[in-house]
Amino acid sequence: IVMGASVWKALSDDSRRHMLLLLKDKNMFPSELAEHFDMTLAGVSTHLRILRDADLVKEKREGQRRLYSLNTEATLEIKNFYDQMWSNNLNSLKEFVENKKRKEGKRK
Repeated sequence: IVMGASVWKALSDDSRRHMLLLLKDKNMFPSELAEHFDMTLAGVSTHLRILRDADLVKEKREGQRRLYSLNTEATLEIKNFYDQMWSNNLNSLKEFVENKKRKEGKRK
């Protein structure tokens, strides 16, 4: 998995993560997204640019307007990264508990 610093920067902001969750359900214009935030349309556009530059959202021009959608391929990479991390952590926890039980069983 290759995720650059721009992805982590984009994900570091609460508003941008919320935008990704909104775009998960449907494609939206910046004005539609702005309805969900206490910020200007320019502020929403700045966040969308960061998400686009990180390749987390796709932008499609419709006349003079821009429609944004979630880049499911990129977000799937992020999901897979966290799945691998959690899987490794859960496996390590399982091994720890099993080793502890074995050691305690030997003491008796």
